[in-house]
Amino acid sequence: MKLPAYPRTKPSGVEWLGDVPEHWEVKRSDAIVSADRSQLSPEAFADREVFHYSIPVVQETGTGQVENGESIASAKQVVKKPVVLVSKLNPRKATICRAKPQSILTLCSTEFVSLNADKCELAFLEYLTRSELFRQGLDSKVQSVTRSHQRANPADIYKFWTAWPTLEDQRAIAAYLDRETARLDLLVGRKRELIERLKEKRTALISRTVTRGLPPAAARAAGLPENPPLKPSGLDWLGDIPTHWEVKPVKYLGRIGNGSTPNRDNAAYWEEGDYPWLNSSSVNRETITDSEDFVTALALQECHLPKIKPPAVLIGITGQGRTRGMASTLLFEATINQHVAYVKPSPGKADVGFLRRVFDMAYEFLRSESDGGGSTKGAITCEQIGTMVIPVPPLPEQAVIAVYLDYETAKLDALVGKVEAAVERLQEYRTALITAAVTGKIDVRKVAAP
Repeated sequence: MKLPAYPRTKPSGVEWLGDVPEHWEVKRSDAIVSADRSQLSPEAFADREVFHYSIPVVQETGTGQVENGESIASAKQVVKKPVVLVSKLNPRKATICRAKPQSILTLCSTEFVSLNADKCELAFLEYLTRSELFRQGLDSKVQSVTRSHQRANPADIYKFWTAWPTLEDQRAIAAYLDRETARLDLLVGRKRELIERLKEKRTALISRTVTRGLPPAAARAAGLPENPPLKPSGLDWLGDIPTHWEVKPVKYLGRIGNGSTPNRDNAAYWEEGDYPWLNSSSVNRETITDSEDFVTALALQECHLPKIKPPAVLIGITGQGRTRGMASTLLFEATINQHVAYVKPSPGKADVGFLRRVFDMAYEFLRSESDGGGSTKGAITCEQIGTMVIPVPPLPEQAVIAVYLDYETAKLDALVGKVEAAVERLQEYRTALITAAVTGKIDVRKVAAP
C-alpha cells in the first residue's frame, strides 16, 4: 500500500532532515527530552536481585534480564521511570530499547544514555532514535577511531535538531509503527524459524548419509546397495553403520597438522609475501579458493609453516562453530595459522569430499571431547583429530556420497540464502518505514488498522 504524503510541508532548516510537515515544530531535542544520570555503585546492590538492561542482553533480546547483583562489578544507572535507552557505544549497531522499572531494583549500563520523554510521547521518541537518519547522524560523530569500540558523545544523543509533531500526531504515528513493526517482526521470526529448520535438515542429511549411506533412490541410481544391512560401529556417538563399511582412526587415512602466525612486527615475514596464509575465518566457507593474507618464503622457513597442497580438509580447532560449521575443503596450495588444522588424505585411503563431510558431522563431538584451557578452552588438538575413529566406506562409495551431499547441501544452502535475503529486505523496509514516519515523509495518522 502506497502511503500518502502530508498535504503541506515547509523547509526544516536542518540539512539532514529536509522538508517537514507544515504544522510540525523544529526544535532541539533538549527542549523536549532530558537525560537521566543517576547511578549506584556495585556495593549498593551486591546483595540484591536486580533487573539489568545490559548492552549484550538488549542486543540479543531487546530487553533486560534478572541478575544477581554480586555478578555486576561496575556502577549502573537506575531506571526510575519509563525511558528510552540509547547506547553511546558503537552507535552503528543502534542498541536501543524502551525500558521501565520492574518490581525489583532496575538498572542499566552506563553505556546507555537514558532519555526522559518530558514533552513528547515515549514510544515516538524510541522510534525517532531508531530512525536511520538519527543513527547515521550519531555514527558520523563518533569520537573513537577503533571500529570495535566507537563511542558517541552523550550530548549528541540528547541534543539534536529535529521536527516534532503534535502529541496527538506522535501517538498516532507510534500506534501505526507499533502495529506495522509487530507485523514485520512476526514475518521475520517465521522466516528465521524456516532458516533454522533448513539448517537442521542440512545437518541431519549429512549425519545420516555419512553414517548410513545414500538414500535408496540415490543408491539405486549410483549402482550401490539399497538399505544395506547394518552393524554396530562400536562407538556410542556413531551408532550403526553398513556392514560392508569399516571404522578407522583418522591418522590411518592421512597426514594431520596445524600452523602458526608469524610475528606481525617482523616485516620480513609479511611485506611482499606471496604465499597464501589462512586463518580460522576461512573455514566458515564450503570451499577455500583464495586468501587475504600472504607470507614470505622466510616466514615459511623460520616459522616452520606447513605447505598444504590440495586436496585437504581444514578444520577450525579453536572457537565455536558458526553458521555452517568449522570444516572446509582446501582447493589451492596454502599454509595456515595455529587455530586451524589440516587433514590431507593419503591416495587410495580416503576421498577428501567424504572426509570433509564426516568432520561437518563430527565437529560438535570433537568440541565436546576437547579439554583445552585458557583462551583456547575447548580447543581441538591434532592428536584428538588423529585418534578419532570414523566410518570408512569403500573409496568409490565415499566419492559418490561426497558428490551427492555437495549437490543436496547446495540446494538447501540456496534456499537458506533466499530466505535470508527476504529477512534482510524486511528489516530494511522496517527501518525505512520508521524513518519515513518519524521525519514526516509519509502521513500515517489516518491509516486504518488491519
